[in-house]
Amino acid sequence: MTDYSSLADDFYVNLNLNTEMALPAARETILGFFERIQKTYPTMRNFYTRESGDFVLEEDKEQGTYRWITIEPRRVCSGYVNPPNIEAALEQHKLVMELIPYMLSVSPLDCEALDFMLGFDYSYRGNHDALVAEALGTSPAMEGLIDIPGSQVINLEPSMTVALDDSCRLQARLMVETRTNAYHVRRGDYPEEQISVYFTIRQYGSLAPGVTFDETLLKLREHSERLLNQHVIDQLLRPLAQAISAK
Repeated sequence: MTDYSSLADDFYVNLNLNTEMALPAARETILGFFERIQKTYPTMRNFYTRESGDFVLEEDKEQGTYRWITIEPRRVCSGYVNPPNIEAALEQHKLVMELIPYMLSVSPLDCEALDFMLGFDYSYRGNHDALVAEALGTSPAMEGLIDIPGSQVINLEPSMTVALDDSCRLQARLMVETRTNAYHVRRGDYPEEQISVYFTIRQYGSLAPGVTFDETLLKLREHSERLLNQHVIDQLLRPLAQAISAK
């Protein structure tokens, strides 16, 4: 099994369920759901409400590894930052998927989209976009722009989404997010920020009759690991890490 944590400075495993209908927001319902989560993960004791109205339950972040869960008006999110292994994150996400039909009244019919996402963050002080161009290259059609005398790359965030079935309901998306802006380049002063790589497998639409959320989660996880190992790690993650190390 691949040790994903060794591929980046920070690694996280997120699950997002987007619903067609608004989720319950009653005090008893929200607290009952989070109290049930807390029974399994007692260290998740930080509960608060954002100005947006989102409800959050999370662990302390000081150690650099922590769990978090949010309930938004039409979305339930579950994440684990720097888990000891991917199975630990899957156990948390599976618990959430098992509880929401009964405690939040979410039916498989109510699924707008279900995402399983692996994220990788790389700390780097410098021009993120130039580094991405160096590590990953660009298409031949764009290489001429980089060769313009005196030019500097200030925005390069490769992204691609592909359909994995004929109905286009199952999709994979690979995205690179940089955090350098024109102000940093103009001054030549770069804060140490993180370059992020997100690899998401998304299932659109209501689930098939008899199919549960946790069963769908396991299917998305299988697709994610297979495609990541075959098409992302050696082609993108390792070249990016090596380019940063060379600096």
